[in-house]
Amino acid sequence: MKIKIHKSDSRGIANHGWLNSRHTYSFSNYHEPNRMGFGKLRVINDDIVDPSMGFGTHPHENMEIISIPLRGCLRHEDSMGNQHIIEADEVQIMSAGTGVTHSEYNNSDVEPVNFLQIWILPKLRDIKPRYEQNRFDSANRLNKFQLIVSPDGEEGSVSINQDVYFSLIDIDKDRTISYELHNSNNGIYLFLISGSMMLEEHCLEERDGAELSSISNVDLLATTDTQLLCIETPV
Repeated sequence: MKIKIHKSDSRGIANHGWLNSRHTYSFSNYHEPNRMGFGKLRVINDDIVDPSMGFGTHPHENMEIISIPLRGCLRHEDSMGNQHIIEADEVQIMSAGTGVTHSEYNNSDVEPVNFLQIWILPKLRDIKPRYEQNRFDSANRLNKFQLIVSPDGEEGSVSINQDVYFSLIDIDKDRTISYELHNSNNGIYLFLISGSMMLEEHCLEERDGAELSSISNVDLLATTDTQLLCIETPV
């Protein structure tokens, strides 16, 4: 198994006053030639947006864009006519395809919103833009992987135009969990949302990440109560 660790403090930083963002991979003004993505995974942005602030209307095309609120809620509007609020325990995906415009704002005028925005390179280009949003019961990810994104919308997950799989898990302290690949040719990106865990001899802490390749499965030991996002992608 090949492992490449991304410590939390090695991420790119963007602080615009109303937006405090950390970039795992090159994005906007943060450019690092060794951080251009992992397989079909192109962007992981860890965004904190001030109350009532947000991203004004802007365009995208030929990208799969996933938003996962961790705290607070987002207000989304787009050129497809969608107007939605996205909260913690919900996952939103927008297939930009031939082109779409959208805006995202913190729906609260009191509390900040923290969400992960993740970009995946599409399998098919120039498809008709689409939008999907699902809620996921947190009880169904206690010490087991909960599928939230998949190519075919399995197990109630949101569907994506790429052969990738996103799973969330909440792991109890001192519990060991094994992740089995959907496709033996894929790699895995682990993003530790909270807590700490051991990956072989590596200790991962809150907001650390790890690229894993040349694997069939991986064992993870939680050293505290831990929440983890697992992204399986062709590499």
